[in-house]
Amino acid sequence: MKTMIMIPTYNEAENIEKLVTEIFGYAPGVDILVVDDNSPDGTGQIIDSVSAQDPRVHILHRKKLRGRGLAGIAGLRYALNWGAEAIVEMDADFSHHPKHLPDLLKGLEEADVVLGSRFVRGGADVGRGWLRHAITVFANWYIRMILGLKIRDCTSGYRVFKREVLEAIDVDSLISRGPAIVQEILYSSILSGFRVKEVPIVFIDRQRGNSSFNFRIMYEGFMMIPILRYLAKSEKWGQLR
Repeated sequence: MKTMIMIPTYNEAENIEKLVTEIFGYAPGVDILVVDDNSPDGTGQIIDSVSAQDPRVHILHRKKLRGRGLAGIAGLRYALNWGAEAIVEMDADFSHHPKHLPDLLKGLEEADVVLGSRFVRGGADVGRGWLRHAITVFANWYIRMILGLKIRDCTSGYRVFKREVLEAIDVDSLISRGPAIVQEILYSSILSGFRVKEVPIVFIDRQRGNSSFNFRIMYEGFMMIPILRYLAKSEKWGQLR
């Protein structure tokens, strides 16, 4: 299956080259797309150099309208145009370890969307303080309650989609501009009738570089969830799609 791994980045110079090497160690048959939001630390330039040596590595430089949601949309669109039959999303900081890629990809034998989950048997959330862990647990409860989902790890950004899922939900119609893009794509996939499977991963907090998480981002993400619910229950959802 023709597979592309899409990695949104902002200031990941300490991680990105090592990550690319490890991805190919666990999944040598894939291509990698780095979607860089004009990182001032030179992340994009590092991948320019790697890409010049290895045609399996692609780089998409984004200069304007930065944000996790917009970067994700641009990356998914690139992967579809490239002809990917399976598209993986993962973070660049090694919290989503490449060792889980074989299990995620194998999950496509039984499902259309496969999530790397911290909260199913065999999964774990390691190395974060009690506050961050508590926020994650609360966020998952909140998302499940508002959107009526049975998924255990609704906030996981480590997942793989079959091409037909992203074509059906129409990535260009997605409205989230921040991290809530993760929930919007998951919710849209479930509303469209696709099969979702969770496989266990061990999520380890980043060891190098700085997280972009802050309470403003968290607040905006929480506020987006009832909007998605409202649109799903109204004619506006169909109009947007």
